Amino acid sequence: MFVDACLDAFWDSLKTLPFLFLAFLAMEALEHHCGHMTNRFLSRVGKAGPGAGALLGLVPQCGFSAAAANLYAGGLISLGTLLAVFLATSDEAVLIFLGHPHRAGLIGSLLAVKFFVGMAAGYGIDLLYRGKESRKHISDLCKTCGCHETKGILRPALIHTGRIFVWLFLISLALNLLLAAVGTGNLAALLGRGSRFQPFITGLIGLIPNCGASVLLAELYLAGGISFGAAIAGLCSGAGLGLAVLFRMDGSKGECLKILLLLYGLAVLAGIILQEVLPFLMGF
Repeated sequence: MFVDACLDAFWDSLKTLPFLFLAFLAMEALEHHCGHMTNRFLSRVGKAGPGAGALLGLVPQCGFSAAAANLYAGGLISLGTLLAVFLATSDEAVLIFLGHPHRAGLIGSLLAVKFFVGMAAGYGIDLLYRGKESRKHISDLCKTCGCHETKGILRPALIHTGRIFVWLFLISLALNLLLAAVGTGNLAALLGRGSRFQPFITGLIGLIPNCGASVLLAELYLAGGISFGAAIAGLCSGAGLGLAVLFRMDGSKGECLKILLLLYGLAVLAGIILQEVLPFLMGF
């Protein structure tokens, strides 16, 4: 079990490396070569961020969420854009549905709902927090690592990427061992005892910073263990490894906790609406 957990953790972490490296490389390039011009440009196009973030999040992998966490920690995207990416992130759930051809039609519904939830929540958060966000700068990421003392952009990007890879591997390994110890059968039994509370429970499962959480939720839904609303709650809160990267890179752990609670609340709200409110309204 330990060897399998190590291998799964390694491959899950390895899949994010290209996205993490490109994000760090872009941030280093922006800091070293673009200066104030980049900040002005980003401030002008930032209003379109949540829509673009929700669209990118639909790609079935968790690399974009990790990259978005880096960009937010560096002050390059807004809180709304970050949450839009997190809520829309599809992870491996789409691939699981594709593995069941008779249920492949659900993919369109899943992606449409997650895109709408991510975009609506992102624009709403940006409107609500307009002028209240903490001021961040790319250089804030390098206060303690010393990479800013290195000339060029390649080596600092590699240093950041390597450290994040180790962090993600250790977290993924611990979570894989925990899930193996609990067992999916026990988890399905727990979820089945109170269907009205399923979105709250699946939302918590989705917060596990591991790509395996979305696979578990997709399998539970296909097996009839959870409702569509509960699946949406878990898959919307499931930002893959993005949350782990955010807590590692953002200096304010209080702000990270606020983002985590916002993500969970918005995901559960979407799940409750789909599970309880929409069926009630359609009954009239």
